[in-house]
Amino acid sequence: MKKEMNSIDFMTRYKIFSTKYYICFTFFFIFSYYSKAQSVTVPVTNWNASIPAITEAGSNYSGTYSSPTNQASINVGLPALLGSVKVYVHYEGNPTWNSSLVLSAKRTNNGSTLCIGCNISGGTNYITVPLTPVELFRISTILSVTSYTGINIQYQVSGVSVTLPSATYNSRIIFTVSN
Repeated sequence: MKKEMNSIDFMTRYKIFSTKYYICFTFFFIFSYYSKAQSVTVPVTNWNASIPAITEAGSNYSGTYSSPTNQASINVGLPALLGSVKVYVHYEGNPTWNSSLVLSAKRTNNGSTLCIGCNISGGTNYITVPLTPVELFRISTILSVTSYTGINIQYQVSGVSVTLPSATYNSRIIFTVSN
């Protein structure tokens, strides 16, 4: 006589849905979700380029003005197993922004990290900051949670000329981290 096995007996016998497996799968999915997270914070103050007045007829502005070397200070965090991340930059022009003005940015230091074997590269020369994101620099890690703090950014504006209408021009510079 053959005994029929119902579904509860089957699950109990083979322990398919045991608590141990639920915990393992839950941990795996949570770890997978958070292992892809990275962050960027940019404490910054407004920069008002100091442009001297023209005192002689026929003169023009020097055309290029730079912020202090630590105008912005970026903090980037990335989890283990991510490999590397890229820090992108772009700007959003204020409605009064003049397209003759060119924004540029560069990284002026490596910041601080406790990670051994991590590397920060690129971005030490000015790059033009467009309306769409471009890579400014990248951070590489080897199986380690990595945090860089105090990566200083310097801005530059060029194209300043007497041919531009006299106005206050504003833009917002946006940093994005992606792998």
